[in-house]
Amino acid sequence: MTTPDTPAPPARPKPDSRDARLKAALKANLARRKAQARDRSGPEADTDGETARDEG
Repeated sequence: MTTPDTPAPPARPKPDSRDARLKAALKANLARRKAQARDRSGPEADTDGETARDEG
């Protein structure tokens, strides 16, 4: 018996594609962290470092 011709398994992706994937993931992570930091700082950060409190 002979085995039918089976296609070769897909080759592993090139290291360049891995680098590109990691670069994209890092960029997305950094953007997400920056957005979180902006949300945490809130509107108080727009007052030149002063806290938004009532002095009276």
